[in-house]
Amino acid sequence: MKYLLFPIFIILIVIKSPSQDNFLPHYMTEEEKVHLKYYYKNPQKYESDDPDPPPTVVRTIAEWEELSAVQITWTSFLPILRQVVDYAQEECLVYIICSDSNSVKSYLTSGGVPLYNIKYLITGFNSIWCRDYGPWTVYSNVMDTLRIIDWIYNRPLRPLDNATPIFIANYMGVPIHQTINAPNDLVNTGGNFMVDGHGTGFASKLILSENGPNNPYGVSVKTEAQINSIMNAYMGISRYIKMDVLPYDQIHHIDMHMKLLDEETLLVGEYPPGIADGPQIELNLQYVLNNFQTCFNKQYKVVRIPMPPHNGNYPPTGNYRTYTNSIFINKTIIVPTYEYRYDTTGLRIYREALPGYNVVGIDCNSIIPSLGAIHCIVKEIGVREPVFISHSALRNTNNTTQPYEVKAYIKTKSGVANARMLWSIDTTQAFTQVNMTNTSDTFRANIPPQQLGTKVYYYISATSNNNRTVTKPLTAPRGNIQFLVTNTSGITLTNSNVPQRFTLYQNYPNPFNPVTQIKFDIPKSSRVTLKIYDITGREIVLLTDAQLNAGTYGYEWEASNYSSGIYFFKLETKDFSSIKKMILVK
Repeated sequence: MKYLLFPIFIILIVIKSPSQDNFLPHYMTEEEKVHLKYYYKNPQKYESDDPDPPPTVVRTIAEWEELSAVQITWTSFLPILRQVVDYAQEECLVYIICSDSNSVKSYLTSGGVPLYNIKYLITGFNSIWCRDYGPWTVYSNVMDTLRIIDWIYNRPLRPLDNATPIFIANYMGVPIHQTINAPNDLVNTGGNFMVDGHGTGFASKLILSENGPNNPYGVSVKTEAQINSIMNAYMGISRYIKMDVLPYDQIHHIDMHMKLLDEETLLVGEYPPGIADGPQIELNLQYVLNNFQTCFNKQYKVVRIPMPPHNGNYPPTGNYRTYTNSIFINKTIIVPTYEYRYDTTGLRIYREALPGYNVVGIDCNSIIPSLGAIHCIVKEIGVREPVFISHSALRNTNNTTQPYEVKAYIKTKSGVANARMLWSIDTTQAFTQVNMTNTSDTFRANIPPQQLGTKVYYYISATSNNNRTVTKPLTAPRGNIQFLVTNTSGITLTNSNVPQRFTLYQNYPNPFNPVTQIKFDIPKSSRVTLKIYDITGREIVLLTDAQLNAGTYGYEWEASNYSSGIYFFKLETKDFSSIKKMILVK
């Protein structure tokens, strides 16, 4: 049987735009608070409602997976929406929800935006914040039938927004499942949900209070276990990591201070020590790193990015500016920007962390006082037939004698026609292609052993029987996975803002087995050594001995070849020296 290939496009939903006098911010208005219990005790029902969970196990897509479309709502902050359309339609279809397509076309073209990959959807709407009320893409059995999931939206005076997922599901002709009836009635918002595409979800504990004993919405009271069960049934979330809410972010959505860059990398906002939400963000990060590993049972990598000030001030005095509120749209990532002097650092960190991506910025000074930015106003929709590639990226190694095995689970509805691994030690030359062998949907290929000091670049490419080819990462070959053959077993994880002082942090996790991370700050360019010693004081590992620019750095120590016990790590520069204890427990 042949399958219809659907092009990538941007969907614009068009409805009658409310006036600026009726503008609804991201946060809940006072009038909405008055209507809370009445609204949720009498939920509105819409045509094609299906309150039952999907009939099979499902998988929620990660943002960096291949998209067929993104959805926006044409209402307020039109200059920002126009730029989103301009960038997005180069990558996929754009659905624009609006009331009058002619006025949308006129505004786009007046700003020099061509009209070639857009669908205008005429329906009702209330606000721009479609991340919170828009459709969630899940697939039956990892990569089979595309389905839409819809939660109860926690804004009682926005019923037209709440109806958007049904409208899009009907337009696309795909099944929709809603969490609207007890015992599965669930209030949730998209800005407070991130997923790795492998069954791990992240949220703040807002999800617990909005559905718990004292919830203000009138939904049935649920324990954390019951919430987890609903998210598993509807979203395929088998591990739901929840962090304490922050004191100053007001809306308590995690996309305002963190983002998953891939299955194993956390981008985390960083304030100066002791400032604003900085202390709680650090506690939340430590909670995650000390208690959870990636879906591939490795330690999470962490990339830090500054939270930029507003007129020199941080919350609660200044606006809640953030760079983490960005959106992947296939090979482009759109980042909110504010001031050139801060933006250059933020965009650089994205480009270093996401090689091959087209990293672009949109000025969000007008929208950020409403407590949202780019991620809050764009919703992704997956492709009809994904080629799912699950792969744990190879990390730095001291192995110079054995091949480096590249292993991936690859699955697609029509079947995998072939899979290849391509590698190089010189990206100015052609990549070497190796066909991957298949055993029960697990594909393998080897990279030959390399000498110390060699950097290896590689990626995976898979083609379905329906002739669809997808790479991992999606930006390959320009973007690729990299690892270093080194005798330090350490990697630089972060390099963000100019810290104010030298600091050596306690390793995490501690105790650990077998991998731990060591982080330090240097306020000026310095010659830095970071060494590990055993209980007798004998140096056993040199993690780094290099001239480093001012910044925050992190190194991993992979200690599988060492015995359980007490070890020490020492940071030393011309102006600073510090030593701390750590414990390896096997």
